[in-house]
Amino acid sequence: MNPFLEVAVEAAREAGEILLAEFDQPAKISYKGEVDLVTEADRRSEQAIVARLRNHFPKHTIVAEESSWQATAPAPDATQGAMLRYCWYVDPLDGTTNFAHGYPCFAVSIALAENIAAAGIYPGTARSPLPEDLLVGVVYNPFSGELFTGARGEGAFLNQKKIQVSSIERLATSLLCTGFPSVKRTENPNIHYYWDFTLRSHGVRRDGSAALDLAAVACGRFEGFWEFGLKPWDTAAGVLLVREAGGMATDFTGRPYRLGGPELMASNKHIHAEMQEVAADIAERAPQRLG
Repeated sequence: MNPFLEVAVEAAREAGEILLAEFDQPAKISYKGEVDLVTEADRRSEQAIVARLRNHFPKHTIVAEESSWQATAPAPDATQGAMLRYCWYVDPLDGTTNFAHGYPCFAVSIALAENIAAAGIYPGTARSPLPEDLLVGVVYNPFSGELFTGARGEGAFLNQKKIQVSSIERLATSLLCTGFPSVKRTENPNIHYYWDFTLRSHGVRRDGSAALDLAAVACGRFEGFWEFGLKPWDTAAGVLLVREAGGMATDFTGRPYRLGGPELMASNKHIHAEMQEVAADIAERAPQRLG
């Protein structure tokens, strides 16, 4: 197994054990904002992942959700760019709201990206989105035991069996998925997209975990996914899985998706052009701010 992927899988499984141990216990919840919650399980899971990654790759940068973009490697300067050749993106509990409510749709998401420093762009700066090459990705649902893995040029797998995107060719017969933010809800236009895509497809699901949604596109359960304002740790692993399974991930105009970009559209390729057309039509009609 790819050595980076092997460590990522070990970290995801360790974190998954922590989440399962906490899942049946009363959730210890705090809030990063009015409705953006974080559990003790988030923190413990992240600590375990970061410790393992740091032990194996002490010179790699790690950007984790609860670390608020603080790299755990020393801050770079003009002479230290090589230090940031590799950067890990970690979501220790994607689907925290589901987890806190006892809904078993949550995952650990871990991905490795390369070539940050080559572009002169560093984690945590305002110069996002980041033009990075994704190397490995892991999405693990400890409740179901489903482990999605992928490595650049090596394909995508579910529990060690190779997966590929759906072969459905029409939006009308496709099942889609999306998500909505927990913060700044009145500024998010997605309800308009949800309405139109629901009418023009076989249906739209909203399960509350972007990582699992993207993994589901990769294995053919969904034909397409779209969402706004996702963070790099939400999407890095899932985007790699989709691409390695034969799908594509772009912004709404069709340009390759970059981590931290304002919008993401992922699909099985076959319906991508249709999804873009629908999104463009909605954008012309839908206000950008709700409420």
